[in-house]
Amino acid sequence: MRAQYLVAMGVGASLVLAALPAAAQGKPHAQITISNQRSVPLNSFEIATAGEQPRLVAKLAKPLAPGKSVALKLNKPQGCSYTVQGMFEDEAASDADMDLCRDRVIRLTE
Repeated sequence: MRAQYLVAMGVGASLVLAALPAAAQGKPHAQITISNQRSVPLNSFEIATAGEQPRLVAKLAKPLAPGKSVALKLNKPQGCSYTVQGMFEDEAASDADMDLCRDRVIRLTE
């Protein structure tokens, strides 16, 4: 069964996270799929570890066009808690905490 979460992004946009079962309890997925379902390009997107000294584990290499998806490989993931941050061409921004042991698809919607 799929569960969905809704996190406010500003400028009327929202970040919908589709939760899928993790392969192993307590271990993040090796890669995360980002799906841009907005009508504007996603200019930047980063995934970092949570906490006082965050470490970048994945970054969007180039802008992601509307309607497109990309898989981001996580660099040395540890634990389940991560922060995701994104910026769209229309200056709408996202900033959310995620459990990457449970979530592996991030759908960005209006």
